[in-house]
Amino acid sequence: MTEAADIPRAHTPPGGYGDVMPPPILDGCTDALAPGAPDLRGTWRVVEVWDDSGPLPTEHRVWNHVERIEQAGDRVVVTGGGVVHDMVVDGTFENGLDDVMVADFSTRLIVAATYEDGALVLRPRDIPDVIVRRWRDGDHLMWTYHTLFTARLAPTP
Repeated sequence: MTEAADIPRAHTPPGGYGDVMPPPILDGCTDALAPGAPDLRGTWRVVEVWDDSGPLPTEHRVWNHVERIEQAGDRVVVTGGGVVHDMVVDGTFENGLDDVMVADFSTRLIVAATYEDGALVLRPRDIPDVIVRRWRDGDHLMWTYHTLFTARLAPTP
């Protein structure tokens, strides 16, 4: 049996991972989800996206976003857009995400992760007031990126 704590933390490779998603990090892990954790596992593709003024134009890059979410115990790995964001969901910066931003694959990003009201909530340390949320809405994954956008994602085969 493999536990999440026994698997080394993953990080984004220099320059991002390119066009091909790397293999799952927590594959074969036998830990049950942490108490109160929503089941966000799967590979998801954006099918609808909007901001406060309405739907985003089809040329907006988020329309092409595909991500894989892995969960085991209190650990979550979100892989998508060239980054591998591996974190422990315990509300601390020490155990949360310590990786790079998708914007340039080089700016350091430190995030505390919690589960709140059925959602995975991410709070970056050095970007005050920014909150990123992911939660389930039926068969879909919902993703709010602060005030920039809200997206509905559907499972991919």
